[in-house]
Amino acid sequence: MSDSEDLADLRTGADYQFGSGAGEALFPPEEPVTIRRSSGGRPRQVIAGDVDDTPGSSEGDRIVTYGTDGRFTLGEVGARRIRRVSPAPAHRVVVGEESEPFVRDGRNAFAKFVTAADRGIRPGDEVLVVDGDDALFAAGRAELSGAEALAFDSGVAVKVRHGVSDDRE
Repeated sequence: MSDSEDLADLRTGADYQFGSGAGEALFPPEEPVTIRRSSGGRPRQVIAGDVDDTPGSSEGDRIVTYGTDGRFTLGEVGARRIRRVSPAPAHRVVVGEESEPFVRDGRNAFAKFVTAADRGIRPGDEVLVVDGDDALFAAGRAELSGAEALAFDSGVAVKVRHGVSDDRE
């Protein structure tokens, strides 16, 4: 498959996982991207811009990684783009300010500090960890449903994959 055919399929998958419009937001047609492939030729990572693909080269700005299960995991660029197109509270777990430095540093978000969450979140979903003003702290995998993250007083609510050092746009 060509990169353009793969991008069309990836946009469709993103719309399915994150909602209508997510595919265009993650992979804008006018933006060049680099698709890194598995040894079998399947798309594995999508990087913003044209990136030197030689071993040891800079990773660039990873938008997403495409898993063998057909689901995306978000890089920092992808998390910012999803936050921009998905109105709160969609795909979000809100934590208190006491969690900010830890979550930004890539540590997990614990249920005891969750102040709000999208009720549609299921365990295993890719989510954004934000504060009450929707400032992005991290992206990661939900370990609890949105309702459980609010109800529980202990345990990991979000397994943080990528902390965000600041909320620049």
